[in-house]
Amino acid sequence: MIESVIQLFSYPFFIRAFIVGILIALCAALLGVSLVLKRYAMIGDGLAHVGFGALSVALVMNWAPLYISIPVVIIAAFFLLQLSENSKIKGDAAIAVISSSALAIGIVVTSLATGMNIDVYNYMFGSILAVSKEDLQISIPLSIIVIILFIFFYQKIFAITFDENFAHAIGVKVKFYKIMLAVLTAITIVIGMRIMGTLLISSLIIFPALSSMRLFKSFRHVVISSAIISIVCFIFGIVLSYIFSTPAGASIVLTNLTCFLLFSLVAMLRGHATK
Repeated sequence: MIESVIQLFSYPFFIRAFIVGILIALCAALLGVSLVLKRYAMIGDGLAHVGFGALSVALVMNWAPLYISIPVVIIAAFFLLQLSENSKIKGDAAIAVISSSALAIGIVVTSLATGMNIDVYNYMFGSILAVSKEDLQISIPLSIIVIILFIFFYQKIFAITFDENFAHAIGVKVKFYKIMLAVLTAITIVIGMRIMGTLLISSLIIFPALSSMRLFKSFRHVVISSAIISIVCFIFGIVLSYIFSTPAGASIVLTNLTCFLLFSLVAMLRGHATK
């Protein structure tokens, strides 16, 4: 098995998927802590469905999927934030309206045009074979931008995560940073759909944060732990995907689920030990 894993790194497709996947796992973990704490974790699922609708249209029109999906999903993130704050449709309901509508559009467009071809299948369930050189060239700089912006504006993100009113009182531009958080999430979702798949990409946002919160309490420790967990689970998941010929996204999710259960068990045992 070790030889098989070593041999993986001789394949260009695996190197591409490995690089992009680690960057996506890191981006999703960093953003996921704030999204989970603000009870807005399912925004990833909603934006992924919007991305699927956009890429379905792009594939039918023979356009580059990422060039179409990224601006569309960013606009959807902004619209979703506005809809959630300024209308009678709040939170989960707003996400459900947008995500189900976008998913329906994608399915109808696909069925009328080409049917369930291999490209659409890869986008829905993820594939390490699907990451092209062009995807790599787009994904790396975008991922680096997301990471740099998160680190640079860490204090502001921390403030709006825990107390928006206090953040506003001390001069933080709450609306701007909420929009930035949504836009960074949109970018992460779109460039991660190749590997994770539309239906599973939101798990990268949710699972590492939840696992970390089982053992750590401070925001900084949860963020650091979440990043480590996300990267480790991605590596294990993508290797298992290749070894057992299973979809990449599902393998990574199951690895994250196993980690969450282990962390939950440790937290439970720790709780009993302190009583």
